[in-house]
Amino acid sequence: MAESKSRVEIFKQHRQRLFGIGYRMLGTRDDAEDVVQEAYLRWHKADAENIESPEAWLVTVVTRLAVDRLRGLRKEREAYIGPWLPEPLFGRTIYTPEEQLELASNLSIAFMALLERLSPTERAAFLLRDVFDCSYAEIARIVRKNEAACRQLIHRARNRVRRDKPRFEATEDDRRRLIEKFLAAVNAGDETTLLSLFAEDATMTSDGGGRVVAARKVILGRNKIARLYYHLGLKTKGLLDVRIAPINGELGIVTTVFGQPFAATVFEIEDEKIRAVYQVMNPEKLKSFVGESDA
Repeated sequence: MAESKSRVEIFKQHRQRLFGIGYRMLGTRDDAEDVVQEAYLRWHKADAENIESPEAWLVTVVTRLAVDRLRGLRKEREAYIGPWLPEPLFGRTIYTPEEQLELASNLSIAFMALLERLSPTERAAFLLRDVFDCSYAEIARIVRKNEAACRQLIHRARNRVRRDKPRFEATEDDRRRLIEKFLAAVNAGDETTLLSLFAEDATMTSDGGGRVVAARKVILGRNKIARLYYHLGLKTKGLLDVRIAPINGELGIVTTVFGQPFAATVFEIEDEKIRAVYQVMNPEKLKSFVGESDA
């Protein structure tokens, strides 16, 4: 019993880190929890005498499970109706410095969407190095490649991810101000102001999963996006409850209808302009929303 309790406490100590890896790898809470639970079961069956570092052992197991799970999900996501976006994490669930490191750093929907460009092994190696600060030697052991191959893998992944990542992240105050201007323009039916808020080459990605009405292709250009929100504001005026709230560690918009989640919307901002909009509308991905107070 003492050994069992010790193992439980050790696992709890590292659980947040393991969930952070699982979620960034797989993009949904349920899939992340599944690989963490499987690691927990394997942890209890493992021979403790042969484990030098519990943390390294657990990270290895979760990462390999996530790589295998992601490979299995590839065909499913290729057949997904419309663009696929990760499941949002709602609310301010980050309290300690350790939690902030594991769950706040590089957790945005925009960053997660960029990770979809990578193969499962590239994604694992890139995250372990750039988010979780693992050594090349440790990554090589986890992904079963030599260090030189891992360095090349991570270099390619960085280029693919950073190519479209904003040069500077907007502060929370700047983000709030821009979102407030956006909401005011939508409510007022002010298409001119809406146009001024978007970068010329802005994009809008909506994930309805075939369950609700949503654009099945990425919308390109500020004119199309501004006009869409202009008409949406006219059609839904007074019907939706819209609030600014934390989504994946940064401010976004949560829209509800009669208390039920309708959409989670986040913005990629650069040079005080909206560069990209990501809108999750698939009800399956909004089920964890339980109603948060305004940020």
